[in-house]
Amino acid sequence: MGVVPIHKKMDDGGHIGTEGDRDRMRMTRSRPLPGHFMDIAMEEARAAARRGEVPVGAALSGPDGLLLARAGNRVEEWGDPSAHAEMQVMRTASVQRGGLRLADCTMYVTLEPCPMCAAAATHFRVGRIVFGAYDPKGGGVEHGPRLFAQPRCLHRPEIVGGVREREAGRLLREFFQRLRA
Repeated sequence: MGVVPIHKKMDDGGHIGTEGDRDRMRMTRSRPLPGHFMDIAMEEARAAARRGEVPVGAALSGPDGLLLARAGNRVEEWGDPSAHAEMQVMRTASVQRGGLRLADCTMYVTLEPCPMCAAAATHFRVGRIVFGAYDPKGGGVEHGPRLFAQPRCLHRPEIVGGVREREAGRLLREFFQRLRA
């Protein structure tokens, strides 16, 4: 039996722990801390919405805690169904680092990765995925094929879901409500 991915559900504040932990999640002078990367992903999602894209954003941090890549969906703009935010940050980071493996990196994304992005994360060997809103219809991590739970999955990142879930979900709902109006 293989390793089972670690799944954690964070409260809507986007953190686990005490008030003191919340303070440590803010950006410091030396380098940004984890909460900052979800802020970046949310900024990218809002920018995607302004471009008429489904509002999903991603950020990828390296082992030193510094930002390697950030992106928002560009599927419509580029006419490329694989131009999801997650795909872009994994590609960019691997090129920057000169290698395919991202095992010591964390990817932050505003929506549960779809099956395509989850499969790509296994090939890039992303070490940890932190996501906001759950996606019962199109997700591939906690929903749909639940890729990382499959016995033959070649890599299982640590998964943290529900980080700023309400905020990320609200952005998506508002985007689709405007489309239908």
